[in-house]
Amino acid sequence: MATKQPSSAPSAPARSAAYPMAKPGYGKRSAPGQHPRASHDFALLPTRERYVAGFVDHLPEGAAMSVKQLAKQLPLYGQQAVSTALTALSVAGHLRRVRCSVGGAGDEMRWVFRTFWSRTARDNEWWNAYLATEEAAQTVSSTPDAPAPTTPPPPPPWVPAEEPSPPAPQGPDTEQAPEPPAVPHQRIPAQGPGGGTAPTASPAPNTAPATPRTSEASPSPAYLALARLGRDDHRLTLSAADCANLEAQAAEWLARGVNADYLTSALTAGLPAQVDSPVGLLRRRLTDKMPPRLPTGSPSPGSPATAHRILVECADCGRPGPPEALPDGLCRPCRTARSGAAENPPSPAEVADVKAHMTNLRGLLKSV
Repeated sequence: MATKQPSSAPSAPARSAAYPMAKPGYGKRSAPGQHPRASHDFALLPTRERYVAGFVDHLPEGAAMSVKQLAKQLPLYGQQAVSTALTALSVAGHLRRVRCSVGGAGDEMRWVFRTFWSRTARDNEWWNAYLATEEAAQTVSSTPDAPAPTTPPPPPPWVPAEEPSPPAPQGPDTEQAPEPPAVPHQRIPAQGPGGGTAPTASPAPNTAPATPRTSEASPSPAYLALARLGRDDHRLTLSAADCANLEAQAAEWLARGVNADYLTSALTAGLPAQVDSPVGLLRRRLTDKMPPRLPTGSPSPGSPATAHRILVECADCGRPGPPEALPDGLCRPCRTARSGAAENPPSPAEVADVKAHMTNLRGLLKSV
């Protein structure tokens, strides 16, 4: 029995588990307020755009969104076809490519590239308002005078949660028993003078047990930056002891005015194909690439120390600009070329001159 096919578009290929992810801060970001997935999603789009949209919609947050990576996973279309499909999805209101400025002050300015995706088609006014909100949120979060949060931030997912201790029994004659040490130490019996075992001294009752480094609820930013290296690049996987040994050197970097992204980029740039000793390589790089210490001082009132901007990239040519200047995600030349209408149409006199010139050329060719 034949199965009825409701759509003529080919189904998007299943996403491979090894699909490449972008670096932290880059890649795909989903817009809020999207409707749940349904079988009629992207039904009004052409076949190719529907195929690409269905694949992009199932990619996880932070997935690489370059044309080259998408074309590797889509066997039916090449890079040029994928690029054209992404441009059409931008015009349809599903996609915006943006540049976000992060970190730095004065002349130091870094940009990250993100692709905002919405399963629900949005108009230009919605995208402009959403990107303006994102820009304002980045500026507020980077302002040094912003009030500190009243509650501490939750620990990262790789930090194990502390197990709650069992409640102590309540009673008038109940004494609080001392907590057992977190890491029990092996006791080696000492030999007495007669060959017997000498009694070992019990630890002092007021001595606090040593707590391992990984049980802390809020590790330092330097420790977290080192712990994330192995998740960004498996060649730089460090143990908890390695992170603790390198923490002081990484903290010196942060004390000299650089952020965690700068530290990560400096440590991961130009890695060899095989790293035999990640801790040795990182210790050498932390020493050799130590940034200079800049003089501390407040910036001048007129300098935009924490100015953050979001620029939309033209989905066709990549030219950046403010969101309101690129409706449908296209700059003016690309939008004009796509619509087929010239900004300055020729005057009737110019059209007549061209026709007269072509008539003259045809007459000369006939006379030869």
